[in-house]
Amino acid sequence: MLKIVSKETLDELSQKAINSPRKRLNHNHHDDLADPINRLLNAFEPGTYVQPHKHENPDKREVFIVLRGSLVVVFFDNSGSPTEFVLLDREKGNYAVEIPEGTWHTIVALESGTVVYEVKDGPYLPMNDKNFADWAPKENDPECAKYLSGLTDQFYKR
Repeated sequence: MLKIVSKETLDELSQKAINSPRKRLNHNHHDDLADPINRLLNAFEPGTYVQPHKHENPDKREVFIVLRGSLVVVFFDNSGSPTEFVLLDREKGNYAVEIPEGTWHTIVALESGTVVYEVKDGPYLPMNDKNFADWAPKENDPECAKYLSGLTDQFYKR
C-alpha cells in the first residue's frame, strides 16, 4: 500500500501528541510489528521524556530523519554522562542521525510540532525492544522533568 507523508498527516499527529499525556505519539508505516524494518512517524513535544535506552540483544540500529521542528539526540557513556548532543533541525541543515546498536541515547524536543521519520530494525517486540538505563529516571518518575531540564541546559551551555 502506498504511504504518503503530508502536511495534514504531520499536523494531525502533532495535535494528537500535544493532547497526549506523554507529549509524543507515533504512527506506524509498517503493517506488521514483525516487519524486519520498522518505519514510523514520531511526533515529539517539548517536555516529553524518553528514558535513555539502547537497543541491544537483539541489536538494532535506529535512524531519525527530522521532517519538521527540532530536537536533540543525546548520547551517553555507560555511566550516564552525556558524550554528544546532535541537533536535528532542517533550518540549521542537520537532517538525520543513525544511532548504532548498543548505544545509549534519548531525545529532547526543542520545538512544538517536531516530527521525525524513524526507521529501526525489526521486528518490534515490546519485551526486548529497549534496554532502559538504570542511571536515569523511569518514565513518570517525579524526577523526569528535572532530569530533562538538566539535559536541555547542558545542550544550550555547550
